[in-house]
Amino acid sequence: MKNIGIVGAGVAGLHLGLQLRQHGIPATIYTNRTPEQVRDGRVMNSVAHMHVTVALEEDLGINHWTEEHYYYDVHYHYNGWGEKRTYQGYFSAPSRTLDYRIYLPRLMEDFVDRGGKIEYKDLSVADIQDLSERHDLVVVSTGKGEIGALFPKRADKSPYDRPQRQLAVGFWKGVRRPERNGVEISVIPGVGELLAIPMWSFSGDTTALLFESVPGGPQEILTQQKNDDDPEAYRQLTLEMLETHHPTVFERIDHSAFELQSDKDLLQGGVTPVLREDYARLPNGKFVLGLGDVHLTMDPVQAQGANSTAFSARVVGDAVLEDDVFDEQFMKKVAMRRAERLEASSDWINTMIQSPTNPQIPALFSAMVESQELANEFTENFNYPIAQLTLIGSEERAEAAIKRTSENAKVSAR
Repeated sequence: MKNIGIVGAGVAGLHLGLQLRQHGIPATIYTNRTPEQVRDGRVMNSVAHMHVTVALEEDLGINHWTEEHYYYDVHYHYNGWGEKRTYQGYFSAPSRTLDYRIYLPRLMEDFVDRGGKIEYKDLSVADIQDLSERHDLVVVSTGKGEIGALFPKRADKSPYDRPQRQLAVGFWKGVRRPERNGVEISVIPGVGELLAIPMWSFSGDTTALLFESVPGGPQEILTQQKNDDDPEAYRQLTLEMLETHHPTVFERIDHSAFELQSDKDLLQGGVTPVLREDYARLPNGKFVLGLGDVHLTMDPVQAQGANSTAFSARVVGDAVLEDDVFDEQFMKKVAMRRAERLEASSDWINTMIQSPTNPQIPALFSAMVESQELANEFTENFNYPIAQLTLIGSEERAEAAIKRTSENAKVSAR
């Protein structure tokens, strides 16, 4: 029977491993952190799982979080262009948010309970080759430095050599949820973005405030200043940025209760978007397959990282189920099947974060203020990156979408 080795215990490795175990295929995950270490670690991200990803989890039997407070079905927008600033877009089905320090350990436990093996160790490139001798297929879903370098960058799909946003995400208490639970997206030209994401964490109801700051802009200080140096100064700085640039989030703040959940609940840094080759050939002649962040790294501004990864893991899992030979032909098959969606995700995000701003973005956002159909389409497309890129990929596409929805509104009004 085929035996699969998976490097990394993030959403990519765990979804793949759980799918393989669902079908009785032996799988071993290699990671350097135990479930306890993940639970006790720093905040990892502010991930939202779109309903297409929740459906994959339902299929795997791993959606353990079904209560209403984990879910939302609306995006609230604060538009930095034009005179009318606020509008909403609605999903066709709910999306879910959950602290990954809760989510990943539970999936690790599921994997072991279902007969999977986890080995805890740091790996080198030499170790990857050793694993290729032990397993019929090795899938690498995490790894920096020399492991990441196994998969060359695709220059045609990696236009940036540095982060286009400086990031600061914290899990904050004291932010009132909207009456209808949803994510608020505030976009301010020259400043950046703020995503206020209702998040369930260790203390219960929190809000992930993800500040995406244009380098050199007034909001970038939230990435540069350290909370550990003076927590109260950082709290006041955050309030100042909210009041100055993101007023619709600021008005939901309870100042007496506004604080980080803990000193581990702030993550700062930057992400350089990159799409790498799908696979690599080792010196022993065997192939390893890239997955997750090793294959595609995106800025989190449009919540596509984990959702694209879950899709990619399912493509890999399906290919493993139908094949017994893991040669270059297998690698090419996987690459072809996942290419359109993953490339669309990457191109979409890179379009959104480009500086100066692509002209179709303010045009679309301003049009969505007046068009519920367009706002709903843009929102629902968070599940469908190919459709989203069709909408925002160029000025001509945006103009066509604006014209189409405007004409539809006129017909409906007759």
